[in-house]
Amino acid sequence: MRFKAVLFDLDGTLLNTLEDLADSVNASLEKFGFPTHPVAAYRYFVGDGLMNTVLRVLPDNRRDEATIKMVAAVQRKEYDNRWGKTHAYDGVPELLDSLEKQDLRVCILSNKPDDFTRAIVKRFLGKWKFAAVQGQKGDIPMKPDPSAAIKIARKLGISRTQFVYVGDTATDMQTAKVAGMFPVGVLWGFRTQGELISGGAKALIENPKDLLDLLKLSLELEGKK
Repeated sequence: MRFKAVLFDLDGTLLNTLEDLADSVNASLEKFGFPTHPVAAYRYFVGDGLMNTVLRVLPDNRRDEATIKMVAAVQRKEYDNRWGKTHAYDGVPELLDSLEKQDLRVCILSNKPDDFTRAIVKRFLGKWKFAAVQGQKGDIPMKPDPSAAIKIARKLGISRTQFVYVGDTATDMQTAKVAGMFPVGVLWGFRTQGELISGGAKALIENPKDLLDLLKLSLELEGKK
């Protein structure tokens, strides 16, 4: 199958946002007198939307809806002022440059709130043109529900089977699998190789340029048919 589009996850895939996310959530917890967590722990707290992150970091006896909403509201304000440590992973700019030169549509799908997703993409990845950028919105279920991924494919008029889906968590791999896309797990992100494999990854890449090799291989195999 010749791939015609690449759908990227954002946090842990294109951008290393872990420290800023951890700092903003910890600052929110401190405001209410709750215990904070080390940055490394946030590798497993984030990825499934803000409310789930807050749910995971709160003490077991304070995970009621009102507290979650209260802490989440403060986190949004804190995060808005904490992008100083966020950066693109090594090799990502070169990868995006290469993809832009090829006949491929490049998109982003994140469980980060849509307004933050678009703002962060504009700030850190504004050099490149994306065919679609989508974050979490109230009317669209979060990943691993495939609805948003399928909607992007329909918008572009490209078969889902012609999408490579690139992400760093089992949630991403499951989304790709259910959406009928080719799941590629990145080993530089927030989660482990084992999680990606168990989530359904069909390929694993150690650095961004490996994706170009994978796409080149698919073209070569298509040419031999």
